[in-house]
Amino acid sequence: MRYEEFTIEGRNAVIEAFRSGKPIDKLFIQDGVQDGPIQTIKREARKNDTMVRFVSKERLDQMSETGKHQGVIAYAAAYEYAEVEDILELAREKNEKPFVFILDNIEDPHNLGAIIRTANLAGAHGVIIPKNRAVGLTATVAKTSAGALNFTPVARVTNLVKTMEQLKKEGMWFVCADMDGTTMYELDLKGSIGLVIGNEGEGVGRLVKENCDFVASIPMKGDIDSLNASVAAGVLAFEIVRQNRFS
Repeated sequence: MRYEEFTIEGRNAVIEAFRSGKPIDKLFIQDGVQDGPIQTIKREARKNDTMVRFVSKERLDQMSETGKHQGVIAYAAAYEYAEVEDILELAREKNEKPFVFILDNIEDPHNLGAIIRTANLAGAHGVIIPKNRAVGLTATVAKTSAGALNFTPVARVTNLVKTMEQLKKEGMWFVCADMDGTTMYELDLKGSIGLVIGNEGEGVGRLVKENCDFVASIPMKGDIDSLNASVAAGVLAFEIVRQNRFS
């Protein structure tokens, strides 16, 4: 299977992409341009909660593949996003308690791809990512997932905290990874679980962490004090698997 990240250039092309429902991950607009089509693009971006960055014409010239960007370039996802309800429905179809990964502002596409791969191998029913300040489903993510993206739905939401609150009403508990938490072996991680993994540099955000039911730490003996986000996700995910299947 070929993995492609779509680059869309030109005002009419970007407007048409929005109106046709294509998932736009990022939008780059030439700083200072305020004409009618650009205003329309900005409105479409706001309606779709698309991340917008204002850059110089020189920067757009560097990014452009056609040389005809007309002051706007959009990056579209390589894959379609799922809805959170799709993830819950998959759990119901399998007659299993929902097991979901929640990713708080993961910015490295290699980390996101590796986490999606881990989620699939751990039997998770899906992955939830935020729309802003996080990488989307790019070609690099697809390749790094080693095919897992074909089987594991990824939903993109505007507000992680509100999504977690909604999932709690469905009976889900949330555990996040943090070095100051309780050792993971001491926690009861059975049942319907949402595993929350934070940003590579800053970890889980304060509001997201406050909405978690458990904070888990991974026991380590080395000379450095943190794990790569995808490695931490794997360690905690398979502790959840162990508790639910073998204890």
